[in-house]
Amino acid sequence: MSLAFPDLEFLVIALIVVATPGTGMIYTVAAGLTRGARASLVAAFGCTLGIVPHMLAAITGLAALLHASALLFDAVKYAGVAYLIWMAWQTWNDRGSLSLTGQGPHKSSALQVTVEAVVINLLNPKLSIFFFAFLPQFVDPAAPGALCAMLAMSGVFMAITLVVFALYGLFAAAVRDHVIGRPKVLLWMRRSFAAAFVALGAKLAVTER
Repeated sequence: MSLAFPDLEFLVIALIVVATPGTGMIYTVAAGLTRGARASLVAAFGCTLGIVPHMLAAITGLAALLHASALLFDAVKYAGVAYLIWMAWQTWNDRGSLSLTGQGPHKSSALQVTVEAVVINLLNPKLSIFFFAFLPQFVDPAAPGALCAMLAMSGVFMAITLVVFALYGLFAAAVRDHVIGRPKVLLWMRRSFAAAFVALGAKLAVTER
């Protein structure tokens, strides 16, 4: 294992992982389409912020405990599933931060979008396991300066996440004006995002450690 940084292989793998559609990306795109460019950037920031606990868990060894404890892993996993189902319900009924009308019980705010985005990533135990398995491939935990190298690589991973998610969200916001005035398209969008959250929740539910 090499402590060389930046590592091209690391950057390529990180970019592939980040660009692959998942809960954070779906949420950011939904925010861009339903609330506009500002909301998409806030969502991208929130999803990136939600990576921090997983990164720290992997570096401090808590991810190993999560991986070893079936009860703890399942508790976090099913909390994440429940949250995604709740997000699907809110979206289906045009409420919450992804409301297309903005007339939900609590009008969308930057704080609400940020909190929802953070929680979406926070309640995904696979992120901690990913960091736990991912970082040691590029940094020997026993090597001198390993902590700094892991923190640096985690920071780069987060930067890639922020940029890629922001691009996804801004693209979604750019086409928003072309669909926002079409009721049938809005209905299709809302139901599609709700279905996506349900599908992601189901995928998380059957995920093993």
